[in-house]
Amino acid sequence: MDQEAAATGLAPGMPLADARALVPHLKTACADFSTDTAMLASLADWAMRYTPWSATDGDDGLILDVTGCAHLFGSEKNLLHDLAAQLSAHDLTARLALADTPAAAWAWARYGKSDILVANADAGAIKILPVAALRISTNDSLDLARLGLRHIADLAALPRAPLTARFGENLLNRLDQILGHSPEPLTLRRPPAPHRSRIAFPEPIGRREDIEAAFHHLLSDLCAHLEADDLGTRKLAYTAYGVDATAQRTSIGAAAPSRDADHLARLFQDRLDRIDPGFGLESFTLDAVTIETLVPKQIPLVGKRNATTGLMQLVDRLQTRLGASAVVELRPVDSHIPERAVMMTPAFAQTGNHHGTDDWMAQQPRPIRLLPCPELIDVVAPVPDNPPLVFHWRKVSHRVARSEGPERIAPEWWLRKENHQVRDYYWLEDSAGRRFWVYRDGPFSPGGLPRWYLHGLFA
Repeated sequence: MDQEAAATGLAPGMPLADARALVPHLKTACADFSTDTAMLASLADWAMRYTPWSATDGDDGLILDVTGCAHLFGSEKNLLHDLAAQLSAHDLTARLALADTPAAAWAWARYGKSDILVANADAGAIKILPVAALRISTNDSLDLARLGLRHIADLAALPRAPLTARFGENLLNRLDQILGHSPEPLTLRRPPAPHRSRIAFPEPIGRREDIEAAFHHLLSDLCAHLEADDLGTRKLAYTAYGVDATAQRTSIGAAAPSRDADHLARLFQDRLDRIDPGFGLESFTLDAVTIETLVPKQIPLVGKRNATTGLMQLVDRLQTRLGASAVVELRPVDSHIPERAVMMTPAFAQTGNHHGTDDWMAQQPRPIRLLPCPELIDVVAPVPDNPPLVFHWRKVSHRVARSEGPERIAPEWWLRKENHQVRDYYWLEDSAGRRFWVYRDGPFSPGGLPRWYLHGLFA
């Protein structure tokens, strides 16, 4: 509902027939709830220019916790006037209120006497509002009105026990929240970063050089604060706030905590090109989303740079360009079955997997390349339980010159119900010097031919 529609007598939830009786020339269109939700979420991101604590409220509201932020605008009233002016400049109609509690601000913004009014929950102003301002159901509001309880002050003066027996605990809980007697937690759209740097410009900027200069200024400031607290960051988020009520957010991740400004700047180099200045950008923030302790280390006077640090920085650059899942490493897992003995994880990631091990369990040599699935082969062997003399794989015949084995690998007892057979593995070398890793599936049994598979290739 906007003011023009409300002036004609229309109201949200009114049947279409009643609305057309009031406004015969009314035009209708299907509601697009997903777009409305996305727009409200985008507006909540943009509102973080006023405070890091913002959240959506229902289908048409925002909740901003401006505690400790109002002085940046001179006063609480100046902050409200600036927010109202910004919204009005983008043809958005809003009713604003500032109160000691979220419930009181919600009530005053919807049932107060003025569009912009600083309300004090401890004063008597809140108690003159109707009971519907408590955010209770329509049926409860009607029942209270039939009992003559039309204002919050009427409820506050009554004993609590009869109200609880008649309307339940929700009514008194809402009453305590609006009066500030009980807390009301907020579900924030994004948790505030533990460390943040912010810069605002008196006039909007749009040149790429200015965007980069703002970023480097914020990064230098943020890294200095992290160094002072012996901290490093694994994830940085850079947000640009536009004059058209938009917020563009880009982020990077690091394999290890870092506060090296040069390295972090290289990771952001390609990301800054994605920021569209549009009609101009007026403020920027840089958040250290994930931080960890990073104690300074003594570098040697003689010697080369730590190879691990250089490798981590290379992984950071590759993951920033290709994606975190594209750069992986193999980690051992406690399993005897070869295809289950390793897992792929993002390089240097903290997986929190407690089923792995720090050391490779197998003491026997393993092939450089393990096939995704063992492939069935045809073999010629003098004795069924002896290594093959000749085998055929992918339409090519290989004559075995040397062999070694077997190594018997049995599955874990809790996996035997999955019909895993005991495997006898052999190392085979053909006449051309190529080495293969093959196994016989299950022990030899009279009356049946064993099945042979090729599982891996050596260098």
